[in-house]
Formats: sequence, structure tokens, C-alpha cells
Amino acid sequence: MKNHCAFAPFALAIAAANAAPAGAQEVLTGDTRLACEATLCLATSTRPSECAPSLSRYFSIHKRKWSDTVRARANFLSLCPVSDQTPEMRSLVSAMANGAGRCDAASLNVTLLVWNSWDADGGRVLINNQMPGYCVAYTGHQYTDLGDLAPRYVGTPERGGYWVDARDYSAAVARYNDRIAAEDSQRRNEEWYR
Repeated sequence: MKNHCAFAPFALAIAAANAAPAGAQEVLTGDTRLACEATLCLATSTRPSECAPSLSRYFSIHKRKWSDTVRARANFLSLCPVSDQTPEMRSLVSAMANGAGRCDAASLNVTLLVWNSWDADGGRVLINNQMPGYCVAYTGHQYTDLGDLAPRYVGTPERGGYWVDARDYSAAVARYNDRIAAEDSQRRNEEWYR
């Protein structure tokens, strides 16, 4: 089980930088502050309203090419002074820049569509059940606690499986199993009448 306090040192470093007396250390402001807040907000499934400005700033970063967008977002998160203090923090910034906003169930259901041309029915579109490496890096990072936001796969690709948010998993499995049972029953009935 993941240690839920793994990113506590990072949070404490940001809090100390913001709470220190003005004479001892500068208070974070502007994009530097937003970058630190965005890093904290993207590392947890708890996203209070205070996260809105920093996440809005982060997700507003768009470039013409996706690779340029990822680089610009990583550069934004790197404005936070603690982002490069350890190899783990550097990997967190990279994982966030590559995965945040791309690893929810809705995004995976679109980006993981695969054409199955060898199907006996002449081909159909399936949703791959293998999470991309950038999502594994983001959702599984030792400094993240994404809890309910980490998607899970329901069913099998060949039988119409799909990704759902973890909080919806039990209900989705029940609906999927009901649908599969109905399809199997219909298939048996059609075979009986042949």
C-alpha cells in the first residue's frame, strides 16, 4: 500500500516558504506560487476550491505540438523552488506534465481505442485495457495520492470493456456483468433457434 504521507516533505517545504517571516525568506507569489500549488493539487485526489487558480493556469498552457505543451507545463511546474531538489521531485514534475489531464477514465476511453481487424465479425473498435506508461508513472508515483481519480478497467476488451474512475468501479462492474449475462443469454437463445 502506498504511503499517503510520501509527499508530506514537499508540502511542508512549500508551506514553510510561504509562512516564513518576510525578513527570513520571500513569500512565493505569481507563477512561482501557482506552480507550487498546482504541484500539490495535481498530487492528490482532494482538490479544494483553492486549487482552481493554479490548475486553471496549468491547464491553460497549450502549444501547437503536444510535446511542446508537455515541455511548457513541465517548465511551469519547475518554477516551484522544490521541484528540482531531489530526483523524486524531478520525476514527479515529469510525470505530472505527461499525465495530468490525460489519465482520467474519459481520456483513456478515447485515446486507447484500437481497431480489431481480425475479429470474426469483420472488425470493430476496442478499448485497450493496458494503461499507458505516462499514466502508470503519474498515478503510481510515490509522491501522488490520487485515490478516487485513478481509473480502473472494467471487463475485457473483446467484450466491450472500458475505463471508469475508481469511485465508480463497483457499479460499473455490476452494469457490465448484467450486460454480458444478457448478451450471453441472447446468443444462447439465437443458437437454439438455428
